[in-house]
Amino acid sequence: MAISKLPEVWQRGPVDGVPPLLQPVAHALLQASEEVSEIMADFPGALVQQQPAGVASPAFHLLHLTGVLDRLFTYARGEMLNETQLQYLSAENITPEQPYVIEQLVCAFKKGVDNAITQVKQTDEAILTEVRFVGRARVPSTVIGLYFHAAEHTMRHLGQLLVTVKILTAV
Repeated sequence: MAISKLPEVWQRGPVDGVPPLLQPVAHALLQASEEVSEIMADFPGALVQQQPAGVASPAFHLLHLTGVLDRLFTYARGEMLNETQLQYLSAENITPEQPYVIEQLVCAFKKGVDNAITQVKQTDEAILTEVRFVGRARVPSTVIGLYFHAAEHTMRHLGQLLVTVKILTAV
């Protein structure tokens, strides 16, 4: 697993076009994108669905990272999930007959981060405290709350992915 020689994203300065209050969200998501690429670069495809000690597989983490970003950013736009998003959510825990292709999972996550960064860039800071509702239960949050949760949830699963990959490749 190669480790980047670059400073962490937050140490490289502001992300062009991202409002000042949302820089931490952009930094965390871009950092996660880079680290996922590094973590999975040489990972054996045959292990992607393995669950050491019953923990979530690398495939689950990659699917979940992608899905959560999409769902939370949908809610931040004030929208509810569509049928495709609900089907994706249901499939995150299902092991398919055909193994996942790591490059496709990583590419999907990176695209999700790119879409999230585009949305962050288009967000007016004046709406950050506006109420948004999550799920069918319509749990109240705010735009900034959803963005922050997307960033911290992404980093949490990135850490879990890193540990799982290290365990699976330690043999």
